[in-house]
Amino acid sequence: MEMASSPRTVEEIFKDFSSRRDGIVRALTQDVDEFYALCDPDKDNLCLYGHTNESWEVTLPAEEVPPELPEPALGINFARDGMNRRDWLSLVAVHSDSWLLSVAFYLGARLNRNERKRLFSLINELPTVFEVVTDRKPIKDKPTVDSGSKSRGSTKRSSDGQVKSNPKLVDDQGYEEEEDEHSETLCGSCGGNYNADEFWIGCDICERWYHGKCVKITPAKAESIKQYKCPSCSIKRGSPKPKTACEVDNTLLM
Repeated sequence: MEMASSPRTVEEIFKDFSSRRDGIVRALTQDVDEFYALCDPDKDNLCLYGHTNESWEVTLPAEEVPPELPEPALGINFARDGMNRRDWLSLVAVHSDSWLLSVAFYLGARLNRNERKRLFSLINELPTVFEVVTDRKPIKDKPTVDSGSKSRGSTKRSSDGQVKSNPKLVDDQGYEEEEDEHSETLCGSCGGNYNADEFWIGCDICERWYHGKCVKITPAKAESIKQYKCPSCSIKRGSPKPKTACEVDNTLLM
């Protein structure tokens, strides 16, 4: 677990993450019989380590307190014979994913906000150990709600003020959807195309969608709005109905 020099840049930390991950994946797939044999429940608390040279090791946790790096899950060997083999490997995989992330962000503690975001983006491009072990295929990305914002197809307020999901986003299994449906959406104010990275808000009256910046609505302000009316609908609802010629004449006579 000792490192000649601690990784400092995003690229160095990602390389460290990838190497450790590769070692663990090998232990839980190619070398699974050897790994299974080493995790004897009669032995002391054992941990699965992935090393920077892409190797793996089942051994006791570090003795120093606090350790040089975050430690993996302790005692993975104790549950080995009490579970189905596949379930036990899946459990070890989940704990390994948590450990890999904790090491990466421990090393990246001095990174700035944008660097941490880039690091996670690189990590997120790789399948998790759990996905590899359970042979799960990553689901196609869908438009998402970024931190502190909501986009078209994410959430919309109904007339009673309750937040509800847009039914167009989710099918019976909750998996893939066609992105073309969203890319054709235009802002009712500026006419700009839909972009999942921007904050959008839907009018509860005309059901058109707008960039938050175009209608001067922030994500925080949107949370307090029970029923959103776009500028056009607000004008229509607030303006008096034009009077007919007869009504004007009657008013003058009065």
